[in-house]
Amino acid sequence: MTARSREPRKLTRSPQGVVAGVCGGLAEYFGIDPSLVRVGYAALMIFSAGFPGMLLYIIMWAIVPKRRFYE
Repeated sequence: MTARSREPRKLTRSPQGVVAGVCGGLAEYFGIDPSLVRVGYAALMIFSAGFPGMLLYIIMWAIVPKRRFYE
């Protein structure tokens, strides 16, 4: 048997994101529907009184690089 060579996955913000592409990028990274990530994020915002979820989103917006259209 031969081992398949796979490129390492890289977490990036989606260029077609609703606000900053953070939720879309997470969905692409984990291979799930972006709507599920957005609903999960909305639930986090509601149940944590907004602040921790908003802070996490802003930090990821600043740290995670944006994927270019041509990649």
